[in-house]
Amino acid sequence: MRSVAIGIMALGAAVTAGAGPLPTGQSVTPLAAAGASFTTLNPGLADHPDYIAGQAAALVLSPDQRTLLVLTSGYNRINGADGKAIPAASNEYVFVYDVTGPTPVQRQVIALPNSFLGIAWAPRGDAFYVSGGVDDMVREYRAGAAGFVAARTFALGHKAGLGLAVKPASAGLAVSPDGTRLLVANVQNDSVSLIDLASGSVGETDLRPGGGKPGGTFPRAVAWASNTSAFVTSERDREVIALAVGTKVTVGTRIATRGQPVALLTNALRTRLYVAQSNSDGVAVIDAARARLLGSFATTAPKAVWANPAQLGGAGSNALALSPDGRTLLVSNGGENAVAVVALSDLASGAAHGRRAKSEVVGLIPTAWYPTGVAVRANGMLFVSNNKSQPGPNPGGCRKTTVAVDDDRSCQAANQYVWQLEKGGLQSLPMPSGAELARLTQQVAVNDHFPGAEPAPKDAATMAFVRDHIKHVLYIVKENRGYDQVLGDLGAGNGDPKLTLLGEAITPNHHALARQFVTLDAFFDSGESSNTGWNWTTAARTTDWTEREAPVNYAGRGLQYDQEGDNRNINVGYADHAARLAANPLTPPDPNLLAGGADVGAPDGPGGDAGNGYLWNAALKAGKTVRNYGFYGDLSRYYVPEKTGQLIPLERDPFTAKLQVFYASKAVLQPITDPYYRGFDQAFPDYWRFKEWEREFDAYAASATLPDLSLIRLPHDHFGQFKQAIDGVDTVETMMADNDYALGRIIEKIAHSRYAADTLIFVIEDDAQDGADHVDAHRSVAFVVGPYVKQHAIVSAHHTTVDMVRTIEAVLGLAPMGLNDGLAQPMRDVFDTAQARWNYTAMVPGVLRSSKLPLPPGGAAMVQPRHGAAWWAAATAGQNFNEEDRLDTAAFNRALWRGLKGDAPPKALLTAKKDDD
Repeated sequence: MRSVAIGIMALGAAVTAGAGPLPTGQSVTPLAAAGASFTTLNPGLADHPDYIAGQAAALVLSPDQRTLLVLTSGYNRINGADGKAIPAASNEYVFVYDVTGPTPVQRQVIALPNSFLGIAWAPRGDAFYVSGGVDDMVREYRAGAAGFVAARTFALGHKAGLGLAVKPASAGLAVSPDGTRLLVANVQNDSVSLIDLASGSVGETDLRPGGGKPGGTFPRAVAWASNTSAFVTSERDREVIALAVGTKVTVGTRIATRGQPVALLTNALRTRLYVAQSNSDGVAVIDAARARLLGSFATTAPKAVWANPAQLGGAGSNALALSPDGRTLLVSNGGENAVAVVALSDLASGAAHGRRAKSEVVGLIPTAWYPTGVAVRANGMLFVSNNKSQPGPNPGGCRKTTVAVDDDRSCQAANQYVWQLEKGGLQSLPMPSGAELARLTQQVAVNDHFPGAEPAPKDAATMAFVRDHIKHVLYIVKENRGYDQVLGDLGAGNGDPKLTLLGEAITPNHHALARQFVTLDAFFDSGESSNTGWNWTTAARTTDWTEREAPVNYAGRGLQYDQEGDNRNINVGYADHAARLAANPLTPPDPNLLAGGADVGAPDGPGGDAGNGYLWNAALKAGKTVRNYGFYGDLSRYYVPEKTGQLIPLERDPFTAKLQVFYASKAVLQPITDPYYRGFDQAFPDYWRFKEWEREFDAYAASATLPDLSLIRLPHDHFGQFKQAIDGVDTVETMMADNDYALGRIIEKIAHSRYAADTLIFVIEDDAQDGADHVDAHRSVAFVVGPYVKQHAIVSAHHTTVDMVRTIEAVLGLAPMGLNDGLAQPMRDVFDTAQARWNYTAMVPGVLRSSKLPLPPGGAAMVQPRHGAAWWAAATAGQNFNEEDRLDTAAFNRALWRGLKGDAPPKALLTAKKDDD
């Protein structure tokens, strides 16, 4: 394979163009390989013949290599004319393909209510088994005359998951070599279940070591080494656990892994166990007989193409396959949109005679967006499943934030929510070698912006100038708004005023900032929803757990929001159980519950620094000072039952009252967090968040000690809690106006302070899921404000969350945290080194004067909201506003449109359809 290294940079002219940049900044080219084909996943629904399923989660090839199964685990909800999900059409699926020909041929589709990752063949190929996910069961399908038919179900018997108000779920599963038993990873119960396939009996073994010691949590994948031994991964605790299997399962050796173990594969002789290590991107090799780690290797790229000297994570290794001769390992890299081709060493492959001394990546094959599974036939045909696709425009998109429950059902019936628009697929291609593999590797290098794969960027001097002149950064994160929804009526840039709900009358400061500084009309949030969005916003990447869990969670198919420091609603920022109880008395009393401080959703930092891949980690590592206002906190204290006595009241001035209102869910954030700054709570106005930030800012200004990086959360543009909201900020209009005014006041405060000349403000939405947009469901609102920022300019270059994070790093002189920001370029085009002077004065939105907030006199005249709090409370009855995005997606946006527009949505919103659907 040396030809890959020699020829790779000479093949740039043969590289195909990408299908347009993703909201991550990367491109995908699944048809770049000679002989490649790609098929979407159409289940053939009679009433929805054009429907394409999303989130292909796994694939498995039958023992005789004639049949391929592709399993979906994701959102996959279809809403009817009434705006509600159609149960019969809102399923997960197993797609059955005949792969004996040159391209896969779909033979059957099996619908099942729920699933999560697990699918496995019986050794004889006459049956297969599927995880039931939140249904806490395993489903059996057996071969029949007309295809596979449902046979038995095996209930796993869990009443709940191990956590705070969470459900159980089954994940990975595997059948023993003799076909008599089935092992199941209970991802929410930290255990494995052993099913006797003859009798149907089910036994269970706890994987935790006990004694308050960490281990065994979030088990995900299982594999058999023999009929009496097996292995299971603990994704959160980064260990592979050896199991002795008799009439019951006994826990044996615990083998530590550098990254998060998410997939297992044995070689044909079952002497070697390969472990895909996500987060830190690598594969571990285990001697299966001795349960001993033999070594590991990186999977990001051939060293001759990119050596990755800082060991940046984010390639997202998540699935494995072996070539027929057992000498080449194929690794699905979800975050890299590629399959890594690895030549195995003699030790790693278990070969008796060979020549290779070490395992190494020799090439990369481009895939569709976020590959999740890989398989290869003996004839060299390769198959890759993928999780999602570019959503495109969503002019009919809506979330349950503003519409009356019984009105405008057609909005929800448009089925244009971002998780609905992202589709899965199946790629097939002949195994490339030689010059073809070199060409494909170069294509991945271009798609992912590897150094040297593209022309050197211009204007590097601009960023050097900005870095020399800027000493402080404010990073303000808001919630859920799309570009057209807010700025469609701007009158400049690429906006559609027909889609604007929260226009200039409600958001005068948003509009003024866009006009006075830079209108970013092609800015895309990298995440789909808050769980992916907050990872992208703070770390410029996600983890494989987040990508797999997020759409399942948002579809109401179980699992929970694990992305802001809580795991199963437990604040793992406190590693000590007593400390957890003190911070939240509702914490279950079990001292073995998620023991230790590991966070399953946390990205790693450079060099595999476990769970420390966030912007604040990079800043602290660089010796910068950081202050946190509302990022990553335990929110349960805002809505626990009153009778517990632990509900944190809606105190406007908690500092004076000496009332702690925020408990950080990251250990490193706890000493640098303002405990008096309230986190995500929709009953609480952003105005009072501004006042608390202002209190500390005035003290910093007086002592000339403003932190280098301030993290500020302004969440009130999410909306909700209308009945509980204080100060008359209890309608969508007043909440958005409150958010707008607080943003304006923060910027005004900096503009009129001693820090005006050396401070930049970056403003972003964590995601854009709540707004319709005529360009893309990821397009969103973003601002860069301060000295040396262009004024009265429109920048229409494609920019993303990753680019903004990279720009903050460049301004503060921080090292990249991971693969995405490490390969991205700063947003040089928003800066003008001659534009040192700037100013800003906040405007009071007229509708905010209908509230009881202590606003300054004068300004815009009072405007009454169309509806009062009681109307909004009734229109959104039954919604859960306690945490981000706990809503019924469809009904909330129906209410939003009806409440603000007062009439049906434009016909164009209701009939819009993606071209590729």
